[in-house]
Amino acid sequence: MSSYIIRPLIPADLDRVSEIQSRITGSLRKPFFEKLLGQVTANPKGFISCGLEEDGTLLGFAFARIQEGDFGSPDTVAVLDVIGVAIEAQGKGIGKKVLSGIEEIMTRKGLHTLKTQSGWADRALTNFFAASGFKLASSQIVERDTSSLSEDVEEIASVRMDSKWQVHSSAGGNDYDRLSRDRILIRSFKKEDLAAIVRIDGKITGREHPEYFAAKSREMLDEAGIRVSVVAEDDGIVSGFIMARVDFGEFGKIDAEAVIDTIGVHPAYKGAGVGHALLSQLLLNLANLKVETVRTQVSRENYDLQRFLYRCGFDTSQRLVLAKIL
Repeated sequence: MSSYIIRPLIPADLDRVSEIQSRITGSLRKPFFEKLLGQVTANPKGFISCGLEEDGTLLGFAFARIQEGDFGSPDTVAVLDVIGVAIEAQGKGIGKKVLSGIEEIMTRKGLHTLKTQSGWADRALTNFFAASGFKLASSQIVERDTSSLSEDVEEIASVRMDSKWQVHSSAGGNDYDRLSRDRILIRSFKKEDLAAIVRIDGKITGREHPEYFAAKSREMLDEAGIRVSVVAEDDGIVSGFIMARVDFGEFGKIDAEAVIDTIGVHPAYKGAGVGHALLSQLLLNLANLKVETVRTQVSRENYDLQRFLYRCGFDTSQRLVLAKIL
């Protein structure tokens, strides 16, 4: 009789994990999984991995990252990035066993919320999550292509994309005829910028989140496939930032999609076009990298942020945000 074990994933699983995923999706993302396994090994406190092995063969796997919860919530959450089951082993309950392994580790770590995303048209995956106890979360994904940003948009003072932080806005008006990415210094994010970013965040929210931004800094500088995060600078002072990431896709090529995690602009620069300039430069950089689309997550109740993003050309994505409370 065959038997299975649930265990953490290790670098030696790279070929099998890549094989399972490539047979499911039809694309080879070995460089992506190589980097992901490296992250899990280097930062075990920041990730959860789980594999199901039967008679010495890996049949299913899952990766989740641990991140700070929404503003105002003391909870830390786990975000399921990817789950896969070998085609020859599907329909045998292996996916649920792997997911249970992730949840068991979460419980030991004192985590109670598991979030993930699913494509609207991916009925098999959406049905799997529904049957596993996931429900629609109170946030949505918006996206746009990487074409140039119009100058006539409304400016924001600050916002953290994956949360419910307050957004301050002001009309762009004629400022955008004078202020753009060509008139505001935009450069690549550096490790030395972290303290300034934490201070900007604290100015907006009234509470600093150094651990969150330290984790994002590591992700952007050390763990992300391609470095695309940018900051705005005024006389040597950081006035705003965007933290974004792009991974490696098929055959090691740059993925066609980027993700914005965070935008922040110091309140003193409200209405000065800093957020607009940051986003404009990011889109230009992504287009030069042949990245086709950029997406982000926003709370459904955050109408000001939604309005800003829609005015910047974002629209509703066909991705669903799902959550499960353990």
